[in-house]
Amino acid sequence: MKFKTIARKSFNEKLHDSKDMPKVIKIEDEKSIKRYGGENMLLAPPIEYHEIMSKIPEGKVITMVEIREYLAKKYNAEFTCPLTAGIFISLASKASEERDDNKIAFWRTLKKDGELNPKFPGGIEYQKEMLEKEGHTFTVRGRKNLRYFVENYEDKLFDLE
Repeated sequence: MKFKTIARKSFNEKLHDSKDMPKVIKIEDEKSIKRYGGENMLLAPPIEYHEIMSKIPEGKVITMVEIREYLAKKYNAEFTCPLTAGIFISLASKASEERDDNKIAFWRTLKKDGELNPKFPGGIEYQKEMLEKEGHTFTVRGRKNLRYFVENYEDKLFDLE
């Protein structure tokens, strides 16, 4: 019996595979409409997140929330899918680490409320180290599962407009 080997796509191949995105889909789930404030949800392609993340200069940060709001506005949607946004932001960081050059400073992209992202290459430790080098300080929340947040991140947000 022969087995066919399946070639896995690299993170960079996935980054450039936009499928049929961007697209705005109408959601009908009342709970989601109420939660996200609308029914027109954007699915943005992975490369869009990479392009935004690559623009954040040293000393500045951005959160997933600002990225999602920017993309929703760009494509005339009421909100951007939070699930795909999280996946594609993580994908952009992994694709960057996979390359020898043209890397992006993915560590400048934070979760909601300025929280560090454990899904990035190198985890919280690497993101914290890189942000410290740029002058950022942190607050810690939790007792067992420590969560790190950039202190006063709102004052350091990069304006995408």
